[in-house]
Formats: sequence, C-alpha cells, structure tokens
Amino acid sequence: MSATRELVQRYQKLVGAEIHVGPWLTIDQQRIDDFARVTGDVQWIHTDPQRAARESPYGCTIAHGFLTLSLLPYLTQSNHPDFFADNYPGMRLRVNYGLNKLRYPAPVLCGARIRARTAIQSVEEVGEGVQIIYLLTIDIDSHEKPACVAEQVVRVYP
Repeated sequence: MSATRELVQRYQKLVGAEIHVGPWLTIDQQRIDDFARVTGDVQWIHTDPQRAARESPYGCTIAHGFLTLSLLPYLTQSNHPDFFADNYPGMRLRVNYGLNKLRYPAPVLCGARIRARTAIQSVEEVGEGVQIIYLLTIDIDSHEKPACVAEQVVRVYP
C-alpha cells in the first residue's frame, strides 16, 4: 500500500476526534508591540496601554487577531522537530494550503493565556497527496468563548 493511502486510512479513523491540546502561552504587551511593529498595525487598542485602559471596552490592550492566528504553529506544536515524522509517516513535504473559515469570537486581552486544540475535520486523497482539514480552536484561559476558530487546510505529499 502506498504511503498516501496509509496516511488517508490513518487519519480517516481520527475524523471528528480531538488529537492535540497545546501548551498555554501568555500574551504580553511586548509580543503585541512586536507584532504591531512588524505588521504596521499600530492601532492604539493594541499598542497604547494607558489609552486602552481609559477608552477601550476591555480596559486594556488586546492582541491583534492576526497575531493570534500567526501563533498557530507554536500553539499546535506543529513546528516541533518531531511533529512531521510522528504525524505524517512516509511523507516528505507539508504545505499550508489555506483556511476555509476563520472567526475571532472573543478578544485576547493583554496578559491572557491562550492554547490551541486540534481536531481532524476531514481527510482525502488529492492528486498524489493527502489533504487534511483541521479544526483549530484557540482557547482563552478562564473564558467561555474561544479567541479563534479556524479550519486549516494542509496538504502533505510523499
């Protein structure tokens, strides 16, 4: 059996299952400021703690939605050296193909802790590779609503 078919069978058994819960990460003002500087999004609600304390409905600065999204490789631990070999045996290449849906139900306040939960939504053979759609949910510690919910499309190739 080909590595592609083996991977499809492996993941089909996991459809609907949560396969990973990542570590908590505290979002501090330095990380928010660094992201603002790199992206040019220096809106006061992210970068001015004094003004945010006075004028923001949250009483403090909040992380950019795209900052939260950009942390997915860390939060899912998919950047760990062993991740690829452990999760995609027989494959040589993984491509982030994009997102189907992306929502930010709740803001990430400065100082909050976030983590990602990963579930398998679907898997299928696509050409010579395998397409996996992950449902990624970024939780905020002690909050009911998540910070982010995204359907990430990944393709892996033998």
